[in-house]
Amino acid sequence: MTPMRTLATAGRVLSQIRHDPRTIGLLLVVPSLLIGLVAWIFTDTDVFADIGPAMIALFPFIVMFLVTSIATLRERRSGTLERLFSMPLGKGDFILGYALAFGLLAIFQTAIAVSWAVWVCGLEIEGSIWLLFAVAVADALLGTALGLLASAFARTEFQVVQFMPVLVFPQILLGGIFLPRDQLPEVLQAIGDALPLSFAIDALTAVADGSEDAAWIWGKVLVIGAWIVGAIVLGSITLRRRTP
Repeated sequence: MTPMRTLATAGRVLSQIRHDPRTIGLLLVVPSLLIGLVAWIFTDTDVFADIGPAMIALFPFIVMFLVTSIATLRERRSGTLERLFSMPLGKGDFILGYALAFGLLAIFQTAIAVSWAVWVCGLEIEGSIWLLFAVAVADALLGTALGLLASAFARTEFQVVQFMPVLVFPQILLGGIFLPRDQLPEVLQAIGDALPLSFAIDALTAVADGSEDAAWIWGKVLVIGAWIVGAIVLGSITLRRRTP
């Protein structure tokens, strides 16, 4: 794995996305629109103040997972990946290049989503807005990393969607969005406490209500970072050159 090949892969991916306005809209606009819809649904109530931080974690995470996994899988199904690997390009270069490209997009996506939630939808933040942004970026990168991992195992776009009940839905159900995790059965609480999206939701909520200090929040971010690194490493190890 070499930096130049990794950066070249990232540049190629960004160039492809630049010519795909639908993907750009899905990545940059849709999460903010969904956050705005939730705020609109609960207008004139205090509900959005409670679940708004979780929505900042949820929608970018799901969108990054879907777009990253499908885009990566199409490279393999179209034969592009096999041609790339005929050149001196390693699996690590490919996976990390994709992670860098979509990571950059995740930063823009998060900046738009956080700004929309705070300054348009009226989400009140007691803590640092920059800390909120940092946690939200880590959450979007988590979706990217898990999407890359799913694409390494899936053979079709439909199978990517099938991975959502395994990698995404349990994190949504057990992350404390619908019911605080301490009110779940003990086994489900233990599982929910270990899932990476739960750390993102907890950290974003803590920034919003000012209930924890920065050190506690950065500890959650480090755990999310460990999940990101683990998913990228596992995805690079298990990536197939082509889909049978």
